[in-house]
Amino acid sequence: MSLEGIRVLLVDDERRFVETLAERLSMRGLVPRVAHDGPQALEAVTRPVDVIVLDLRMPGMDGFEVLRKVKASNPQVQVIILTGHGGDSEEETAYRMGACAFLRKPMDIDELLSTIRMACRDRAKE
Repeated sequence: MSLEGIRVLLVDDERRFVETLAERLSMRGLVPRVAHDGPQALEAVTRPVDVIVLDLRMPGMDGFEVLRKVKASNPQVQVIILTGHGGDSEEETAYRMGACAFLRKPMDIDELLSTIRMACRDRAKE
């Protein structure tokens, strides 16, 4: 499956990390949008998005709250959790809330790309 045309939103409060990730994904054919916190993420999903790559720990509104709100208003959006924090209980909670994948930082860019492809395949099956 080609990555072309997949609308990705990257949400992470670590600006350097998320900007670098956006650049690396752009080099692979994606044109991701970026949000640096929960409120920005919720504003960004008012425009079409296929996949959200979401950090869990952010100031103000954590990733779980963003996940809950996104799935309530846009259940078709696939959410991949990408976090440097969290263990098995956070992973279980994320899946229970509707996340399609749970990745830990640091991750390999090819693993993320593969997960994005998988999320879009799963979305097409719905």
